[in-house]
Amino acid sequence: MTQKQRQIFYPTIFFIGIFSMYFQIQIFRNTIINWFIPALIIIVFGIIAYGIDFRNFKNTYFHYKTIKLYALINYFIGFGFIACSVFMFMNYHFADKKSKKESYKIVERTFIGGGTKYRIGEQQPVFTVNYKGIKKELVFNHQYFEKMNQYKTVELETRNGLFGFDILENKKLN
Repeated sequence: MTQKQRQIFYPTIFFIGIFSMYFQIQIFRNTIINWFIPALIIIVFGIIAYGIDFRNFKNTYFHYKTIKLYALINYFIGFGFIACSVFMFMNYHFADKKSKKESYKIVERTFIGGGTKYRIGEQQPVFTVNYKGIKKELVFNHQYFEKMNQYKTVELETRNGLFGFDILENKKLN
């Protein structure tokens, strides 16, 4: 690759990584997986990309004192999040067709501010359940916020993902 092509390549990979971060968060909310696994994938792939390609990155941009930091950020966000998004996407979309329903006791309640641009300021309840030894936070619509202390259990409909991490198909408060 020429220097001009690399000057286009690195920012493109960076912005694709930022874009894929959004979809990864959406899939993460519907996958029962420890946060440590996606974080490890991001770090490992970022370090591998750094080790393989840092010389090209350094030759493409000026030799600032912080070039290593900029390169790490670019590789973590670019290559790391793209690799993790591919992993999460494959686990989610190539899951088993058979689903199962189970009920879990709510162990914690909290809320986040949010919603879309038309629902700014509305609180979304977050319920934490202990799903097979993993604490999973489940975010619900703002309409459940008023009665969030009345709910005792959450019924989850799950499927087994491609890599063995369960996928949430449906969730219902009881």
